[in-house]
Amino acid sequence: MPFSSFENLKSKQLAEGVAIKAVSGDKMTLTFFSVSEGSSIPEHSHPHEQIGTILKGSMELVIGDEQKVVASGDLWVIPSDVVHKGRCLKGPAEILEIFSPVREDYA
Repeated sequence: MPFSSFENLKSKQLAEGVAIKAVSGDKMTLTFFSVSEGSSIPEHSHPHEQIGTILKGSMELVIGDEQKVVASGDLWVIPSDVVHKGRCLKGPAEILEIFSPVREDYA
């Protein structure tokens, strides 16, 4: 499937106030996050490398021992197995992230 549209992607609820739409290729997953104001992404880690940017709103992100408020245009890189979490400060926040390898749990 070389072409699709955002509207055709199925939405999945990850936590209260946190929804995603994802599409995967053979080696990576592109994920659109929508996070309601005040909602949190609980602390977790995974074997996937993760690169993201915030398109709208603002989030407080904690990656390992570092904490930062990110807003539109900010970027981050989360190495494999590093503990991280986030909380939406101004929302809804819209986030675009890429994971490698494929996030089978997001299918």
